[in-house]
Amino acid sequence: MTTPVARAVVTGLGTINPLGANVKETWEALVDGRSGVAVLEQDWAQQLPVKIAAQVTADLSEHLSTREMKRMDRCGQLALVATREAWVQAGSPEVDPERFAVVIGSAYGGLGSTIEQDRVLAASGPRKVSPHTLTRLMANGPAAWVSIDLGARGGARTPVSACASGAEAIVQAAELIRSGAADVVIAGGVDASVNDLVISGFAQIRALSNRSDDPQRASRPFDGGRDGFVLAEGAAVVVLESEEHARARGAAILGAVAGGAVTSDANDIVAADPAMQRRVMQKALDSAGLQPADIGFVHAHATSTPVGDRLEGQAINAVFGTDVPVTSTKGHTGHLLGGAGALAAVVVLETLRTGELPGTLNVEALDPEVDLNVITEGAHQLAPGHARAGLVNAFGFGGHSVALVLTGA
Repeated sequence: MTTPVARAVVTGLGTINPLGANVKETWEALVDGRSGVAVLEQDWAQQLPVKIAAQVTADLSEHLSTREMKRMDRCGQLALVATREAWVQAGSPEVDPERFAVVIGSAYGGLGSTIEQDRVLAASGPRKVSPHTLTRLMANGPAAWVSIDLGARGGARTPVSACASGAEAIVQAAELIRSGAADVVIAGGVDASVNDLVISGFAQIRALSNRSDDPQRASRPFDGGRDGFVLAEGAAVVVLESEEHARARGAAILGAVAGGAVTSDANDIVAADPAMQRRVMQKALDSAGLQPADIGFVHAHATSTPVGDRLEGQAINAVFGTDVPVTSTKGHTGHLLGGAGALAAVVVLETLRTGELPGTLNVEALDPEVDLNVITEGAHQLAPGHARAGLVNAFGFGGHSVALVLTGA
């Protein structure tokens, strides 16, 4: 006898990013067309070739205790703030701890603490290194802290797949629900790597925008004049439950993870393969039992790099044609690296709820090689019946490709 597959529904959303300290602030900023990118004023940034980024401006000490601030890397702090928002919206459900899991991905984990403590070691010697160094720098730190905070004993996982990490975490979480291995899973992504080492590294490969004199117009997905992405930080989290568990407790269902796919290009450590991007989107559709025509809109990965946006545009065109509305909110937020795909999932779920699709910021002239219906002006009202399902793309160095299919409540 075949065991029925559980439906993975969403009951809570949370985020903290350069646009706001919660989902409401973030959504309002997206709809209003605001940017979170600014000039870096810190002393360490003045020597850098690129002096702009998108940072979280909220005071984390208003959300976390002094002890939490001291023991956690900023990456873990951001993840915990986003999780607590999502958990409250979900109604802080009672769940068997053994059937409650956490999956939070990150590209770089506690890299900020690694750099900070290495400099302490070099300047002041080993006795000045923080006793919290090792637990702060762990890539699994955010997932571990969230599991400890909420008492999740069903596993605390950390996908590390570069800029696809957050989206892959949601795929893994949905699989835990569908397989019957968990009733509730916290899933999402986070990164807090706005520092001189990461900026210098990306600048050396010419991946970053050089528009330091015009920061809010620097991130320009699909624009013909784009010259690179803007580094950002932040976290986004969803609470997933089996539909049976959610309905049994009377929870408000916000949407569902209808399908998802994870593939590897096996092609190049940096360069994307559009054939594999097409493949992962099709596999995600197949897993959801949907056709391309069932997708009302696509949230593209589109970071604002000259080559990456063009290749992804070709892949989306090959799967969906030229009519489906396409957006990328990285024009507003910059690129959250491991948090990007999870934040895109939050945006897609809010779009499904409201019927409004935030436009792609800073597209003055669409790249002629991008043959897509890119939404460019403000928030686009989806046609009635077109807000049934949305697709999220997330791609990372190493050939990591992830696509998510999300449906409304």
